[in-house]
Amino acid sequence: MTPCTAITIGNFDGVHIGHAALVRRARDLAGSGGRVVAMTFDPHPSSLLSPERVPARLSTIEQRINHLRSLGADDVIPLTPTPELLATEPDAFIAGLVRAHSPSWFVEGNDFHFGRARAGGPQTLRVLGKAMGFGVEIVGGVDISLSDGAVARASSTLVRWLLSMGRVGDAARVLGRWYEIEGVVTRGDQRGRTIGFPTANLLTRQVHPAPGVYACTCTLPCGAECTAAVNVGARPTFNGTDSRVEAHVIGRDLFSLGYGWPLKVRFIAFVRDQVRFDSVDALARQLRADVDRCGSLAAVNREPVTLHPFP
Repeated sequence: MTPCTAITIGNFDGVHIGHAALVRRARDLAGSGGRVVAMTFDPHPSSLLSPERVPARLSTIEQRINHLRSLGADDVIPLTPTPELLATEPDAFIAGLVRAHSPSWFVEGNDFHFGRARAGGPQTLRVLGKAMGFGVEIVGGVDISLSDGAVARASSTLVRWLLSMGRVGDAARVLGRWYEIEGVVTRGDQRGRTIGFPTANLLTRQVHPAPGVYACTCTLPCGAECTAAVNVGARPTFNGTDSRVEAHVIGRDLFSLGYGWPLKVRFIAFVRDQVRFDSVDALARQLRADVDRCGSLAAVNREPVTLHPFP
């Protein structure tokens, strides 16, 4: 008997709990001996169709691949949104996937659209399934309770909004894990080390949370997991103008590493808004309090969420 293959297609930016529901259902349908194929667009199709409306990136393609595999996908195939691909008619798009993968199932959300001008939808997929010999499973959205008592539908758009409000704890509820950014450490203004709080200036293409100070954990190149006090924003005390992510890794001297090394930062809790201080001494006093607060929050909340939100 030919092993079953289940395909799920989407942007999957952030790989939140709604995406996890799709992969879980695909895994159930494929069975233990079957194959789950997740296909993810990178970059977002809007980068070609309407560049001015491209949503800010929550995850790198490497993160997306790792998260989807952790959830049960056997293969993750990036789809590059070329003009030719985006101009493909819905039936031709699906026919190509059927020829390449011989799927038994397509598993999608009820807002799934595909093909030229997004003309295909769940009903189109069902019609094509009857003609081409595959089943179609449409999975409803996943609702999540937030810290303010509101119940919202999990989506990448919701995660972006929560991050823009500094609500990193609620963003973690929607994601099923802490929001994590990756990047490389670049040369900054080097002011932090002069007042006893050296920072790693992280260059990343991912969404910055709202300006403020956050309790975080981070992963160093050696694999060590550390606690960090992270400032996001424009550094008003020093008349900064560009938003930066600057991590003070508590208890670690990173000066010897220089620049260009990779750093991962996970946002655990919002600590305070950005404030312009009257003097560097006043800023240093506040930073001492921030470091203590960040250490406490990171220790208490280190593992409250999981990548696997379903039993």
